[in-house]
Amino acid sequence: MEFEERRKILIDSLKINGISDRVLDAMMRVPRHLFVPEKLQDSAYMDMPLPIGHDQTISAPHMVAIMCELLDISSGMKILEVGSGSGYNAAVMAELVGDEGHIYTVERIPGLADFAERNLKRAGYKNITVLQDDGSCGLAEHAPYARISVTSAAPDVPQPLIDQLATEGTMVIPVGNGEQQLVVVRKDIEGNVSYEVWGGVIFVPLIGKYGY
Repeated sequence: MEFEERRKILIDSLKINGISDRVLDAMMRVPRHLFVPEKLQDSAYMDMPLPIGHDQTISAPHMVAIMCELLDISSGMKILEVGSGSGYNAAVMAELVGDEGHIYTVERIPGLADFAERNLKRAGYKNITVLQDDGSCGLAEHAPYARISVTSAAPDVPQPLIDQLATEGTMVIPVGNGEQQLVVVRKDIEGNVSYEVWGGVIFVPLIGKYGY
């Protein structure tokens, strides 16, 4: 079975989770097999996390879909991603923001930052910038961000990320050690911040100054 056919079967299976067509269409355009180690390409379109080295994983497709849905991404947005991993999540968000938008993705581990950059280049993405740094501190030089996506679990929501979130912006972040919760953080037009717990999740820990 060809990769494109496997991808369609995967995306069709995600429809039952209440994911919007816009997010599903974006995921359909991203070749996930280019974002996993070559030896795991046959498993690329299974709805499960996969190891990508350095004790890290690429999130299961359903979790990527849920986080993108919660972020409610629009064309033209500037987005910060904390934890590039293999670059797959950034690629899906890049499809959602389009050519007018931009994704800044920060990865702590040099080998993974290089892996993500190679994968994104091979897949043809030009609206994504990969940086190697401590993502728990955010990326102040390009702030504020309309959306912030954090792909590893923090002990609490890092203050720098709250500061770098634009007014009327949304952040999605896993929080907790052991029992983790996916938290949606919103900042209103006056700068007031609210927190909504979506549900239980399992992510690798966020390592850094404002992580573990």
